[in-house]
Amino acid sequence: MKPVLALTKGRVEKQFIQFLQERDFDVAPLLDKGRKLQVETDQFFAFFAKGIDVATYVEHGIADLGIVGEDILMEIQPDVFDLLPLPFGKCRFAVAGEPHSNKAFGKQKIATKYPNITTNYFRKQGKSVDIVKLEGSVELAPLLGLADDIVDLVETGNTLKENGLVVKEEMFSITARCIANRNSLKLKKAMLYPLIDSFKIEEVVR
Repeated sequence: MKPVLALTKGRVEKQFIQFLQERDFDVAPLLDKGRKLQVETDQFFAFFAKGIDVATYVEHGIADLGIVGEDILMEIQPDVFDLLPLPFGKCRFAVAGEPHSNKAFGKQKIATKYPNITTNYFRKQGKSVDIVKLEGSVELAPLLGLADDIVDLVETGNTLKENGLVVKEEMFSITARCIANRNSLKLKKAMLYPLIDSFKIEEVVR
């Protein structure tokens, strides 16, 4: 019996595979999976899903562990155990918009994929804002007049720059996280903890 690991498809998946390589895991099955959504390695079974679905699979016990962006955990707050940060998937939340646009009167309108994170952030500042929920290309919102500013993840800032937007306010930084199903962590300790320990950043010194 092996641990079942849910992996976020895309950039986080690639960074996690590189992370495993640095720890001398056999990652050939992960690299050679083609269009398969499930693979088996020497250490675990893995399947691939969108980040928000990874959290759901772990919460419901389909996966014992999951690799997911911290933004997902903050936004939907799944009932999982947030085990540890991982040294990749690093980016930051920021308020961004057109450089010379400042809301003088009325409530500020913010476009974002992250309404809960955005609402909580401004509430802690004592501000009430109107949220416009978008699923993609939030950079369009201030350019087309849908919102005054946006709240989004920023990694390099190139997308903002190419669309004439600037960071107005740095919010906080996030990373990828290793999460666990609460029951799995209790019932499968002997099987899970060696794998979890191998993910700890301090385990590898190079």
